[in-house]
Amino acid sequence: MSLAILHCRAQYGTAAPSVTIEVFLSGGLPVFTIVGMVETAVRESKDRVRGALLSSGFDFPQQRITVNLGPADMKKSGGRYDLAIALGILAARKQFPKQALQDLEVYGELSLSGELRPVPAILPAVLRAHEAGRKVIVPSENHAEASLSGAEVYAATSLLEVTAHLAGQKKIDRVEKACFASTDAASNDLIDVRGQQLAKRALEIAAAGGHNLLFIGPPGTGKSMLARRLPGILPAMSEAEALETAAIDSMLGLPVALAGWRQRPFRSPHHTASAAALVGGGRGPRPGEISRAHNGVLFLDELPEFNRNVLEGLREPLESGQISIARAGGQALYPANFQLIAAMNPCPCGFLGDRYADCRCSSERVAAYRRKISGPLLDRIDLHVEVARPATELLRTGDSQGETSKQVRSRVEQAWALQLRQRGINNARLKGDALAAACAADDECWELLGRAAEQFNLSARAHQRVLRVSRTIADLAGDKKITPPHVAEALSLRCLDRRT
Repeated sequence: MSLAILHCRAQYGTAAPSVTIEVFLSGGLPVFTIVGMVETAVRESKDRVRGALLSSGFDFPQQRITVNLGPADMKKSGGRYDLAIALGILAARKQFPKQALQDLEVYGELSLSGELRPVPAILPAVLRAHEAGRKVIVPSENHAEASLSGAEVYAATSLLEVTAHLAGQKKIDRVEKACFASTDAASNDLIDVRGQQLAKRALEIAAAGGHNLLFIGPPGTGKSMLARRLPGILPAMSEAEALETAAIDSMLGLPVALAGWRQRPFRSPHHTASAAALVGGGRGPRPGEISRAHNGVLFLDELPEFNRNVLEGLREPLESGQISIARAGGQALYPANFQLIAAMNPCPCGFLGDRYADCRCSSERVAAYRRKISGPLLDRIDLHVEVARPATELLRTGDSQGETSKQVRSRVEQAWALQLRQRGINNARLKGDALAAACAADDECWELLGRAAEQFNLSARAHQRVLRVSRTIADLAGDKKITPPHVAEALSLRCLDRRT
């Protein structure tokens, strides 16, 4: 009888919980059993492991082989345990010292020839392994992604290469950390937008404080064009933020981008997207678009055309910055700290209030169209700004007052640095005592805000969001205290309130 113990991690959200793999060889009729709440892909690893061992020149033991994947009450899926199971059998048969498996985690799916195939969700697993102080062996195709974690990573192409390394016969070189290019995010430059000074100002304020923003205007006025230029004026992600965002793509089996490593993600799902596609779900459950937009921007064009039930799913993550998904197949908690930018027409035909076209919609149709967006969701959007059709002359001659994304980004970066230095978070996330301390104002400001709240019937949540926007406007101006002009500008950037 012989026992070998190895370590791996499950493909289960960004948490990547630890899995202990125990391989026990004993006497009796030759049987290969895998236990521990395993799914089909894991049960089928018996045949892959047998084929890989024989193809690599090892004898397959004619004994009773029992493999336990603990903890027993957590589902295990995928082919990531193949390499660990094969190594456990070899270690139990003393093909290499068991001590070589200490402080080590191994990942990889085996082909019948003994070659290692890449596995999804390797980055979350290696990040957790690094926190636990363990070294990692991964398939060679996963090496760049795994190296981002800072862990001691070794990449192998085959089972034979791994066994030679563990036996001390031929060591595998440690993988150097991948060099990812940090490209300029301003590929879509703000100077391309003609006119729209109010909308550009709102975009700068939204970027500076991390605020949610809704553009309202006729078709072709540049709403989508403005929204797509937001990543170009946002500060680059920190290394920790970039790792968090890359871990989501890794879970979905998507490659980590080599270019624009610290560029903030911009996700723009179609308005036919389902709730599972937007907030997450399905088998697993898997993260959705809001998690893929983590630390970046989620753009919803044609907002009223989205299914209302889909939009209501955004309410919790907009407040908490994370999404908890519970399904029959399991429960998962995913990060969803995104900035919402949305665009919509003012009415079904799109020309309400347009100087150059007549609206054909009745007041009832307009009201029904806008009711597709619930009051609680609108309450969570800090800024709603009208975007009018620019003058024809401006389109012909250009915009002499236009600024590049780089110029605007420099002011936004200064405001972000000020917020992080003084409060530790950006203004959109201020709550409770931190909000009260940051938004100190004189009696004149509170009187102005009180009159506006009464006149426009502002909720308590909208009241707080006006305060946060006022604080951001003050930060952009370099003012220590909020003044009445800051509050007045914040109120002026909420056009839907004035229509209630």
